[in-house]
This record gives sequence, structure tokens and C-alpha cells, in this order.
Amino acid sequence: MRGMGNMQNMMKQMQKMQKKMAEAQEELGEKRLEGTAGGGMVTVVVTGHKEIVDVQIKQDVVDPDDVEMLQDLVLAATNDALKKADELANSTMGQFTKGMNLPGMF
Repeated sequence: MRGMGNMQNMMKQMQKMQKKMAEAQEELGEKRLEGTAGGGMVTVVVTGHKEIVDVQIKQDVVDPDDVEMLQDLVLAATNDALKKADELANSTMGQFTKGMNLPGMF
């Protein structure tokens, strides 16, 4: 019956890990990451869950004759912020899958 004890122990470990993962996931949502473009002319702020919460555009960059440049800057700042959110999520959630050889969990 020794195998049963190991199985229960493993289940407890998994439950503990799931709880920690859920907490980490929640913390990600509270984090704020900032992406910028045009030397800070455009700033986009996202949460760790990749939700855009703020967009700031400096007045100097608003040129009615060059709307395309403004669109490019907003796009670049957004992608910058999302990339940072991805990196944070990977480093935060990656700690749970390191050293575990579970198929389908990356």
C-alpha cells in the first residue's frame, strides 16, 4: 500500500502548485507594463494579462498631415508593451513548468 501514499502526496503537491499558479496568474493581471515609441512620444500601458489600460500621445507628434506616422507609433508602442507582457508571463509562469516533464505543458 506504499504506492497509495506516494500518489496522495503527489496529488497534494499538484494542488499546491495549482494554487500557486492561480495566484501568479492573478498577480500578472495587476502588473503594469509600458511600451513606448518615438522616443516616448507614444506610450501604451498594458496589464500582465495583455489588457491595454492606458494610451498617451504627446501633442507634438499629432500632425494632421501625417496620420500614418502616428498610427505606426501607436502600433509600435502597443507591440512593445505586449512583448514585455509576454516576457513577464513567460518568466512568471515558466517557474511552474521548469524541471517538470509534463506533456502539453509549455
